Amino acid sequence: MDFSDERIISGLVSYAIVIISLSFHEWGHAAMADKFGDDTPRRMGRVTFNPIAHVDLIGTVLLPLLAIFNNFPIIGWAKPVYINPDNLPRTSQRAWVTIAGPGMNLLLATIAAVAWGLLARFNITGFEQYVRLFMLININLMMFNLLPVPPLDGSKFLMYWFGMSERTYASFARFGWIILMVLINIPLTQGLFINMLGWAAEPFRIIVNLIA
Repeated sequence: MDFSDERIISGLVSYAIVIISLSFHEWGHAAMADKFGDDTPRRMGRVTFNPIAHVDLIGTVLLPLLAIFNNFPIIGWAKPVYINPDNLPRTSQRAWVTIAGPGMNLLLATIAAVAWGLLARFNITGFEQYVRLFMLININLMMFNLLPVPPLDGSKFLMYWFGMSERTYASFARFGWIILMVLINIPLTQGLFINMLGWAAEPFRIIVNLIA
């Protein structure tokens, strides 16, 4: 691990961005459920941007910090937002709730790309590295959470898309953490994920260049 002063400062900035971005991510899930009439997230205090309400020890603390200080793409997740399926009778509603989290990261990455382009266009210096970092971290979080591996959002979205029952998904999801930990420690899948992030970042770079 790299613990130089410069790396520590950069790591702390990156981690602050992770916390903010994951808070928006979980707010997206909670707010969408609330919009469709399920008050479960609101009663549990999850319709908020307050990071304390969303922190998960592994996904919000340990994994992002390990990624940051090991020069691995920054990934992570927050405490899941629980819903009451009886309050969301249509599968499409649950799918929208699921996709709203990564959708918030998409929105934040797009805003950062626009801001980066405007900074370049008006020759405003001193902020580019932070805006770029904000954009890339949100792309990482979006793509990671869209992976079709439980308990990530991508697997839940596919469950709703293909009409898998909650019971069947739960039996499969028991092994999700094991599968996920194995995948992120295999060099081949690490390389594929890094390449995937590069492809995903390209449209945002195009936005930056069009504005700049």
